[in-house]
Amino acid sequence: MPIRFAVVGLGHIGRRHAALIGAHPEADLVAVCDILPRGSVRWPEGVDREIAYDSDLAALLQRVAFDVACICTPNGLHAVQTQQCLAAGRHVVIEKPMALSVAECDALIAASNQYQRKVFGVMQNRYSPASSWLKEIVDAGTLGEILQVHLDCYWNRDERYYLLPDGSSHPWHGRSDLDGGVLFTQFAHFIDLLCWTFGEITVDRVKLANQTHCSIHPFADSGMVHFGLPGGGMGSLNFSTVIWDRNFESTLTVIGTRGTVKLGGQYMNELRYCHVEGLIAPALPPSAPPNSYGPYQGSAANHHFVIDNVVDVLNNGAEVATTAEEGRTVVRVIEAIYRAGSEPA
Repeated sequence: MPIRFAVVGLGHIGRRHAALIGAHPEADLVAVCDILPRGSVRWPEGVDREIAYDSDLAALLQRVAFDVACICTPNGLHAVQTQQCLAAGRHVVIEKPMALSVAECDALIAASNQYQRKVFGVMQNRYSPASSWLKEIVDAGTLGEILQVHLDCYWNRDERYYLLPDGSSHPWHGRSDLDGGVLFTQFAHFIDLLCWTFGEITVDRVKLANQTHCSIHPFADSGMVHFGLPGGGMGSLNFSTVIWDRNFESTLTVIGTRGTVKLGGQYMNELRYCHVEGLIAPALPPSAPPNSYGPYQGSAANHHFVIDNVVDVLNNGAEVATTAEEGRTVVRVIEAIYRAGSEPA
């Protein structure tokens, strides 16, 4: 039986969810919710324009029968809208980040348990071949003891992202209450890969700065973080959105007692270096292209794996690929970084 979906928020990523659901043989897109009138939104290709549509989520939940809501709205709305959907008996797919605070995450997990509904996180970079391969060899102990991990993310987010063509502010990009900061909006995927592969990190020291966006948003655009690994190793995270014109790179270097590996490329989707005892570097399949948003680009376009997992869980009893607890881990780490960065040295 096809799983019935509704997409909440028909922006860039919401349209992607809608198109993938519409193309899935075991899924039906039966409703869309967006604050704009139906005639004012960009409609996803291949999706029936006559499906149920409402600008009020509560009204949609009351009048339309469906199984799963995909929350694709601004970050600051994820928690309250997920609560609404869970209380109405729907399973929920939440775009990253799961919420903007650990307290909100805890409330969502409690609601999921109370109403016996599933929560699916969206961390699609896990499905990139390079990321999956690294996770496998770390879990297998191929690298030996993990001594150091270094994550570097250098992207572009300039006026094209934060301002509308007429020069006015974007409705939510750059707002503390709806955006939350670059770690939530741009780099949450990479923090997820870090914790998914090596376990939840412990934040030690942080330096944050707003180098080029002071007139655009109030939060840091760059930072340097030192952290500890669960097994006693150490690591660093350097991140920035000050790169001119376009994304530069995202890299992950892993140093173990039996070898060293580096993933690279704009989206950490390529194996750049592999020198490991007893291991021949594999020829990995190419990763999916990045999500393209006009003048800027996001992470890998692997959302079809997320929809596949939802269908498999609800139809066949499979395990949730990215759990709410894992989403909470990412939010906890980001909260810890921002908190440490705001404390006096």
